[in-house]
Amino acid sequence: MPFIARYRKEATGGLDDIQLRHLEERLGYLRELEDRRETILKSISEQEKLTPELEQEIRAAETKTRLEDLYLPYKPKRRTKAQIAREAGLEPLALGLLQDPNLDPEATAADYIDADKGVVDSKAALDGARQILIERCAEDATLIGRLREQMQNNGILSSQVVSGKQQEGKKFSDYFDYAEAIGKIPSHRALALFRGRNEGVLNLHLGSGEAEGEPSICESIIAASQGIAQQGRAADAWLTETVRWAWRIKLSLKLELELLAQLRERAEEEAIRVFASNLHDLLLAAPAGPKATIGLDPGLRTGVKVAMIDTTGKVVATDTIYPHAPKKQWDRSIATLAAMAKQYSAELVAIGNGTASRETDKLTAELIKKHPELKLQKLMVSEAGASVYSASELASKEMPELDVSLRGAVSIARRLQDPLAELVKIEPKAIGVGQYQHDVNQSRLSRSLHAVVEDCVNAVGVDLNTASAPLLSQVSGLSPTLAENIVQFRNQHGAFSERKTLLKVSRLGPKAFEQAAGFLRVMNGSNPLDNSAVHPEAYPVVKRILEQTKLPVTSLIGNHEALKQLQPADFTDERFGLPTVTDIIGELEKPGRDPRPEFKTASFKEGVETLNDLQPDMVLEGVITNVTNFGAFVDIGVHQDGLVHISQLADRFVKDPREVVKAGDLVKVKVMEVDLERKRVGLSMRLQERAEREPRRDGRQKAPANAPRRTKRDNQPQPQAGGAIAAAFTKARKK
Repeated sequence: MPFIARYRKEATGGLDDIQLRHLEERLGYLRELEDRRETILKSISEQEKLTPELEQEIRAAETKTRLEDLYLPYKPKRRTKAQIAREAGLEPLALGLLQDPNLDPEATAADYIDADKGVVDSKAALDGARQILIERCAEDATLIGRLREQMQNNGILSSQVVSGKQQEGKKFSDYFDYAEAIGKIPSHRALALFRGRNEGVLNLHLGSGEAEGEPSICESIIAASQGIAQQGRAADAWLTETVRWAWRIKLSLKLELELLAQLRERAEEEAIRVFASNLHDLLLAAPAGPKATIGLDPGLRTGVKVAMIDTTGKVVATDTIYPHAPKKQWDRSIATLAAMAKQYSAELVAIGNGTASRETDKLTAELIKKHPELKLQKLMVSEAGASVYSASELASKEMPELDVSLRGAVSIARRLQDPLAELVKIEPKAIGVGQYQHDVNQSRLSRSLHAVVEDCVNAVGVDLNTASAPLLSQVSGLSPTLAENIVQFRNQHGAFSERKTLLKVSRLGPKAFEQAAGFLRVMNGSNPLDNSAVHPEAYPVVKRILEQTKLPVTSLIGNHEALKQLQPADFTDERFGLPTVTDIIGELEKPGRDPRPEFKTASFKEGVETLNDLQPDMVLEGVITNVTNFGAFVDIGVHQDGLVHISQLADRFVKDPREVVKAGDLVKVKVMEVDLERKRVGLSMRLQERAEREPRRDGRQKAPANAPRRTKRDNQPQPQAGGAIAAAFTKARKK
């Protein structure tokens, strides 16, 4: 996909990789739809029930749902009560009462009593007739479509706590008595409801939307579709009761299951999109670059694991220090770090943000203060996924001589140097920047996240002579096997001097070369173009540009004045159109440009290390760690990320938090509310507002009305469920 998006713009009309992936998904859906359409047509035809009108309807169906609605009457199924009633000869009774409501049900049914067929009395006959009419409604594709639309637009999803589960399920307390329009429920709230149900804490029910005591809209739709009306005729009451049964016993349950499944699917899609967006931002975070770095994986009793890596990411030294309780070797730890930093000319110290991180941060601050000559700079780094990587087979191959605990420190240091190169080694789901990632379809999640990794790697480009096999395997056209073969070739024959040497790698043929070459960089090679995104297939275009400008390639690259004089149309031909030539000239101007931002660091406030140190209106600097649909989480250095609710992200209306922030951004926030009991911090990026507070009964400060209210869900706060809409629905239901 990255190859098509980058180097085949003439064929795609300039669509980017995201748009192309959407097209691929849509194409897959349409292919499945066509396969199912043909299967259904074949099945109905074999039953000799396929009419020209039905075939036309089936061929015109644009969704799988519509297709299945049309197929339902012909779908092979187990013997139903309606089928048994037909076999007993009760269909004329059912249709007779439906077509002529003036008939008396009891009297008419008496003619159908037949003990041999299981119809022992009039009641049994009428029950069988009712089952036939109920099935008739349930298999009416047009009626089902109208009811589905009604429920989608007006249905109310409510939840109540299961009796006796209040204490056990208190993290779902906002949903103990909750109601909201099913079409308005955001993805994170829907997934919380489903998790509450799966854990046996919540009961969910989908209602049709009318207030208690009002006539059922859905029953009215069913009655109208069958020509049933209450006009005082002999069979009207029986037919009306049949409609009621059809809705409450058959159709409402069917649609509830279907619409809840659709809600889950939509919620999962949105959750996957959020995770993918955050992962994209994290992978494209600013790299510190080739700087010697000390990685610290903090710990208390087990000590702080130390790894020293050089400018290329190679491990040159490791150690374990014990500055914290119980050993408290503070001065000795500082001396060890100072000696290591001096010996290997370290520039950066990367501190994992897990247990004992602030204590270790304080240790590093004292190290910098006592040894200013080292010119060290410390940074807090997310260690999400480091432990997963440390115990992986890949880490064992990369660092067989190191203990598992020390590998985590190496990973922390390397992800500061180059987040993209290190994070590709970790299963994307373990990086922890999603919402409810364990509740969604795991195969779809993996497919989406791996697509993001692939797009990010190819957007940045890969150094052919330093990249690891996991990083190379994400390059367009390269499989894990080819990536391993490239690394083995490099180890045996030395660094690549030009791209075309790749064709000598085992099993790497012309097609794989075509896909991959443009995304691989050869630094200081024999051809300067090999360190750019210009594809080797387009080198003839560059040659024509050189002939016109009469400049050598080394003088042309980066020559803004010469390049801006060129007209891309002058260099197009039957193979390379205007989009490709324009890209080539742009690449010559800024060869190998990195799309990632400039490296910056956040400074946590001294003396603010735990939740107890936070005070209302305190302004702090922090790093965005996760962006969800309801706000953004910020690491402010107190071991618990605070939430900036979507309403507090800006002084204007914000529809999507990603309009304002993304993972890795440095931001200034104001403390709005601190809940020590539930370990929650409410933050605001609206720094100009002063919070007007009033005393609480417990002596703490109460946040203003516009402060975010949240629900704990696996340490991921959320906005309070339902809001004003939910309150209104709850009030109406109680009435």
